[in-house]
Amino acid sequence: EIFQETMVIRNNLEGRINLSLKALELDNLSLPLDKIKEIERISILACGSSYYTALAGKYIFEELTGIPVEVDYGSEFRYRKILLGKKDLTILISQSGETADTIAALRACREAGSYILALTNVRGSTISREADSVMYIKAGPEIGVATTKAFIGQLMCLYILSLYFAQVRKTLDSSEINKIISELIKIPQMVEIILLKDPEIIKLSEEFFSFHNFLYLGRGINCPIALEGALKLKEISYIHAEGCPAGEMKHGPIALL
Repeated sequence: EIFQETMVIRNNLEGRINLSLKALELDNLSLPLDKIKEIERISILACGSSYYTALAGKYIFEELTGIPVEVDYGSEFRYRKILLGKKDLTILISQSGETADTIAALRACREAGSYILALTNVRGSTISREADSVMYIKAGPEIGVATTKAFIGQLMCLYILSLYFAQVRKTLDSSEINKIISELIKIPQMVEIILLKDPEIIKLSEEFFSFHNFLYLGRGINCPIALEGALKLKEISYIHAEGCPAGEMKHGPIALL
């Protein structure tokens, strides 16, 4: 499924970005333009790997749209006082669309009056049915328990969505949007280049497989990617791994080295 990531990226670009005109086309989103314009805050809720996608999405949305973004675990959200209203947008991310904690969070947001947008991979899932609007990840069936291609599909959706919001709210001009689209179009080819390094990656794994502890560090938008990398190593290899903001390593984690 890792080797299907290029296809997933292209799936998300096609039908949403006119590659010849380098223009955004999200007519099927069913999210009213007036709603996009009136949003004062975005809350992104998710569990597991989708939570790390949400953290990356926070950086993207705030950078491109200027809208404040909060990120919370779907499993924790409903256990605090929910301060949402009609000018809040809640984005729920779930590959399956059936994550129980995320569904419970969706229903709590509904009671609070927030507009709900779902990012999911499965048509007809509970989350897709109960949300006000849906954006599909277009990753195809994911058999592996440890998500890979759906993770990158979620990232692409969030980037395209934030760029669309920037277009509607006019926080970026057309030249800036076209420049970003030009870079997005290059991503499939860049991923293919990395995947061609598979023999080199295998050699590295042979060098490091006997290690018992791994520490992933990242800063800025790379911090949630580090967290996801650590989660993948734990899930797939059953090796202890932790992700940490690079600047926080000196505040505790370094003591374990």
